[in-house]
Amino acid sequence: MDLFVLCITIFFVRILDVALGTFRMVVTVRGKMLLATIIGFIEVTIWFLIVKDALSNGSNSWWIVFSYAGGFAIGTYVGGILSKKLIKSSLSVQVIIEREHSNLVNILRNNGFAVSVIDAKGYDYSDKLLLFSEIESPCLRDFEKVVREYEEKAFMVVNETKYVQNGYFRDIVK
Repeated sequence: MDLFVLCITIFFVRILDVALGTFRMVVTVRGKMLLATIIGFIEVTIWFLIVKDALSNGSNSWWIVFSYAGGFAIGTYVGGILSKKLIKSSLSVQVIIEREHSNLVNILRNNGFAVSVIDAKGYDYSDKLLLFSEIESPCLRDFEKVVREYEEKAFMVVNETKYVQNGYFRDIVK
């Protein structure tokens, strides 16, 4: 096989292989074991075939090394993007605001977000509100935009949620 063709093949197949690996790790963490198993089988098959070609070529060219490493790097990036786009997740959002900005609760609710409110005390024992909302990951930007528009100094914490049962979720406009 021509060295140029081999390098291009290694580069693009490594992108596919590593993107699948990144995607597999994400679905594993999300508890989708059967899907992760199938992806893992495909990933290792692709990896084995491309490594076999790379090592049996007989060439000690650095271009093979760079093609392999470049494909790995780009594959990691592509896998991250695919995971983010294809796997919807739930996010737990906590927002701490000054009590005087309590109108933010109704503004968020009017924008379709479910919000629970808890009285809280700040570092200086000032009266604050803790807003708690569970949202789907594609809605985070909208949620954050509403919060920042009405209370730019709000303290916000976002965590990925593994499991949610019951409750209200905003319909996502597609």
